[in-house]
Amino acid sequence: MGDPTFWDDPEKAQKTAQDVNALKEEVDGFHKLSEGVDDLEAMQELAAEENDESLIPEMDELLEKCRNELEHLELGMLLSGEYDANNAILTLHAGAGGTEAQDWTSMLLRMFTRFAEQNGFALEMLDYQPGDEAGVKSATIQVNGHNAYGFLRSEKGVHRLVRISPFDANARRHTSFAAVDVMPELDDTVDVNINMDEVRVDVYRSSGAGGQHVNKTSSAVRMTHEPTGIVVQCQNERSQIQNRERCLQMLRAKLYEYEKAKQEALVSDIAGDYQNIEWGSQIRSYVFQPYTMVKDHRTGCETGNIQAVMDGELMPFVEAYLRSQQRKV
Repeated sequence: MGDPTFWDDPEKAQKTAQDVNALKEEVDGFHKLSEGVDDLEAMQELAAEENDESLIPEMDELLEKCRNELEHLELGMLLSGEYDANNAILTLHAGAGGTEAQDWTSMLLRMFTRFAEQNGFALEMLDYQPGDEAGVKSATIQVNGHNAYGFLRSEKGVHRLVRISPFDANARRHTSFAAVDVMPELDDTVDVNINMDEVRVDVYRSSGAGGQHVNKTSSAVRMTHEPTGIVVQCQNERSQIQNRERCLQMLRAKLYEYEKAKQEALVSDIAGDYQNIEWGSQIRSYVFQPYTMVKDHRTGCETGNIQAVMDGELMPFVEAYLRSQQRKV
């Protein structure tokens, strides 16, 4: 970083700086844990020599701090995937059910936004398609920060909601579904070949917030990779050129995931547009009535504090998923 040419490529320099800071944080955490253990051992010896029970509350407090620091370091070790350290591109799609599913999708978008904010990640809205009456049909956000993809890859799949519908005059219980796709942002060092002759590019007018510029120019871009049927779109940037660049970036990530899944005989998870956003395919259920519970069907992790989860408290589910994946290795 002391090289005078270091900042010639600002994006690459910023990524390197983030990686260095992340490594420094891990090293500092290890030193902090080591010092805490040394202090705890010294206090234990002193308490034994002096037969002083008054030190026990302080020792318990220090032990809890050491335990929390150890769990934090262990979580960092679980994020060892090839692209776990990368930014994440997260896309939400409402399932069948119209306004019900679209409202549920907007609730999930808020949940992921809160999670990102609580964990120090920066957010960019890349695409936003509002619902017909309420909620969101689909949305794509980029979550920027060290290990963003590593944390959020646990959220890929179908999320199921059970509640008394606020849109039903008879106050009946409804079940809604939304699908979440998560991809790592890939830099130029990852080789993904795209034949642009096989990509259909459509431009259209943006539909989100943006003042007078929105809806007056066809700046939004949609790209369809015809051999695979993969579709990406972006309307966040003010110019069509910038949105094309973002779309290409997302398409590269999608195609990488596609090829990776193809090798693992899981191509249906990525290539389609979530044809099975329905009962039996969910990874997690969120029940508001007749009782409150959030349960991850892959790990068994669950909690009755559904409001905390909807406010972004996802880390117990993330950690349970990462630990379950480690056991499979």
